[in-house]
Amino acid sequence: MITGNIFHHRKNSWPPEEYVSRNTLQLFDFDSAAPPKHAWRRRLNSHANILKEFSVTFMEAIKMVRLGIRLWSYVREEASHGRKAPIDPFTRESCKPSASQGVPLGGMGSGSISRGFRGEFRQWQIVPGTCNTSPVMANQFSIFISRDGGKKKYASVLAPGQHEGLGKTSDEGISSWGWNLNGQHSTYHALFPRAWTIYDGEPDPDLKVSCRQISPFIPHNYRDSSLPTAVFVYTLVNTGKERAKVSLLFSWANSIGGISDLSGEHVNEPFIGEDGVSGVLLHHKQVIKPL
Repeated sequence: MITGNIFHHRKNSWPPEEYVSRNTLQLFDFDSAAPPKHAWRRRLNSHANILKEFSVTFMEAIKMVRLGIRLWSYVREEASHGRKAPIDPFTRESCKPSASQGVPLGGMGSGSISRGFRGEFRQWQIVPGTCNTSPVMANQFSIFISRDGGKKKYASVLAPGQHEGLGKTSDEGISSWGWNLNGQHSTYHALFPRAWTIYDGEPDPDLKVSCRQISPFIPHNYRDSSLPTAVFVYTLVNTGKERAKVSLLFSWANSIGGISDLSGEHVNEPFIGEDGVSGVLLHHKQVIKPL
């Protein structure tokens, strides 16, 4: 007999109040700075669970024989022309989905960069047919806060310091950055194509920070939805009695994943647009490997 509470422990969405205080949610209740009611949520100090692979039953395998034969023929034909089939269920890929992944950056069909719920940029799929799972730890947001004429100062990378990509010989001194975020009071909220990261009093106890991430995904508008872009919007609320001087820093290596930033001949160029928008243009020279 099947009862109504069979799915009692399968919780697909958590109320935001279980992760963020009601007071903080009310402070961000404008300009879409607060996370939605229904979302996939994690604390930044959480550890990603290992995903389990699923299997099919014998009867399911029998039903998929025809489909498997067609896919096998397609993969063999593409290989005979020196091409890699974009759909190949017979080859075990190195770029597996990870439980640490969050909402990816980039439009449909334009390649993507996944952002982990702890703030790291990983799962680089910029070049078709290739994937690099390693995070580029130089790609980070950082915050600097000064109060009371400089007597109180807070500074931190906006990601927890307990991370697999730190402390290695190849981190080029990045582990010496100010990784002062514990992550206990910071949470990640994902609802495709958006994501919110709420820093509820970290690293400054009197400063609430909301970071919104969005990539284009517009119904019935394939052209704009394919733009390889992402936007990050920060909202800050000062709950202290003193004025706060806050600076945000975004660092980004001229890389398309892995150690591609070390291949050489890359150029970074500052620019100022006609509308006054300024930024940095990264020219990356891709190394094409012969087949």
